[in-house]
Amino acid sequence: MKKKLVLGFLFILPLVAYMFFAAADHNFRLLPTLSEPLTELNSEVKDTKGEAVVMANKITVLGFLGKDVNSRYGHVFNLAHKIYKPYSKFHDLQFVMLLPEGTEAELAKLLSELEKIEITDNWRFVFANEEQIVSTYTELGVPYSLKEDLGSDYMFIIDKDKKLRGRTDDEDVQILYGYDASNVALLDDKMDDDIQVMLAEYRRALKKNDKYKRKSL
Repeated sequence: MKKKLVLGFLFILPLVAYMFFAAADHNFRLLPTLSEPLTELNSEVKDTKGEAVVMANKITVLGFLGKDVNSRYGHVFNLAHKIYKPYSKFHDLQFVMLLPEGTEAELAKLLSELEKIEITDNWRFVFANEEQIVSTYTELGVPYSLKEDLGSDYMFIIDKDKKLRGRTDDEDVQILYGYDASNVALLDDKMDDDIQVMLAEYRRALKKNDKYKRKSL
């Protein structure tokens, strides 16, 4: 009798495991796509390291610091503490901050303070002209207006296909296009969760591709 029970258990266990992982696969949460692919920044636009910034094949946190950089110190520090520090080791994740040309001195002060928090390898501070900044912001198709100084309080998550990601079932605003960086609780709660979802999505895709490659060998 005991032998039959053991054999029955061994037979059922793989089925239970399969059903568990199938359910997990079915219920895996994805972050909805909210835009068409963004146009890459002009190749002539360089970051502070003199390098062109490419969004394709990177998860990008995109921000617009505007001419009044000082007024957005808090935004950057909030993002640094709540999002950058926990995920800075992920090489596929970059933080791209657009600034108008002529704000180099203000940014230098910001960087000196930011480097006290964490190494800034994955930060990409980019100086661009007004046309480029307005064009990139317009392509996002978000309901928040770009301010007169070409800045925004919001940070945006862009996927590896250069598409805006967000929420379509948010309990507060229904469609969540971006994350107000002045709101620490919002970054700590919603943006942190959504970054985790994005990273998990790509890790999962890599695992599936790896399994496919092994089967094809």
